[in-house]
Amino acid sequence: MAAAGGAAPQPEPEPELELEPEPERRGPAAEGEEEAAEAELAAELAARRSAEARRLVLSPRRLSGPLPAGLSQWFPALEVLDVSGTGLAELGAELLALPRLHTLLAKNNRLGGPGSLPKGLGQAPLGRSLRVLNLSGNRFAEVPPALLGLRGLQSLSLGGNRLHGIPPDIQELRSLEFLYLGGNFITSIPPELANLPSLSYLVLCDNKIQSIPPQLAQLHSLRSLSLHNNLLTYLPREILNLVHLEELSLRGNPLVVRFVRDLTYNPPSLLELAGRTIKTRSVPYAPSDLPENLVRYLSLASNCPNPKCGGVYFDSCVRQIKFVDFCGKYRLPLMHYLCSPECSSPCSSASQSSTSQSESDSEDEASVAARRMQKVLLG
Repeated sequence: MAAAGGAAPQPEPEPELELEPEPERRGPAAEGEEEAAEAELAAELAARRSAEARRLVLSPRRLSGPLPAGLSQWFPALEVLDVSGTGLAELGAELLALPRLHTLLAKNNRLGGPGSLPKGLGQAPLGRSLRVLNLSGNRFAEVPPALLGLRGLQSLSLGGNRLHGIPPDIQELRSLEFLYLGGNFITSIPPELANLPSLSYLVLCDNKIQSIPPQLAQLHSLRSLSLHNNLLTYLPREILNLVHLEELSLRGNPLVVRFVRDLTYNPPSLLELAGRTIKTRSVPYAPSDLPENLVRYLSLASNCPNPKCGGVYFDSCVRQIKFVDFCGKYRLPLMHYLCSPECSSPCSSASQSSTSQSESDSEDEASVAARRMQKVLLG
């Protein structure tokens, strides 16, 4: 129903051209078929050229060489190009002359060998206009050096490739806001990654990363950090300085497996039960009443952090993970120790290190405002 005074004019739909998939060929693939597919594509693009089209999607087909050389002449206004699943092994020089192209999607191809990316990418018009580049599902063994000259790039996806590392020169991508490197073979994170001032989303899941450099705490714009399914055994304390962090994914790491494994309880020995009784009931004793080793043992009692308990423990305790709200900004898993499985409480040590209500970790999750709830995914 139109609003009073006439309906607001609707924006003109963006011109889009999507090419239909070629008919499936019978028989084994051969070079002649690939060459025929390239010639067929060139003829089809030339026949359907459009000076106004801003989005071009190529349906999956068999291609071995680059895209047709006339692409920039046929579609001079192109802004979005999707060549995913076309089998491309190289992105040729014809892309360099697309001055308006800001999004290039080339997922699930055969890119990764020598000459996969055109030379002079960073100096070409495309190098200045490109904002989103998705090369996931290809065969890159390293981050292509040509990409490090794309100073205006805001989103880079290289997931599901064969990367074994992240080059320190990644810091040259100063405009980067989204970086996806999941599903590779990366073993370490260079400290230079912390020099990306606008990085908000960092995905490093499903790799072989063993540690996180404390310098990552300098990523003050970071909102989401995905580290699940790696080899992490600890997190640096500096990660608490990521005050804008909303999501931290840790599941499938040894540190989480260790947390779960350690959530066991060995019943206290008779010695500990006697020591607990003496301490909790304030049974008086003097050093001369007991052997020296027992006096020393009683001095090692630790107070249960539950303020409503008042109990103590010596060697036998319950390890428990509590999600603690730090300053109302993010929630993190902290290990603390209880005197028995029946005993549960807010983490008192966290309340001493935070000016906010640490008791919120024992509240019903539904009662906490959604805008304050941050996610730590452990499984």
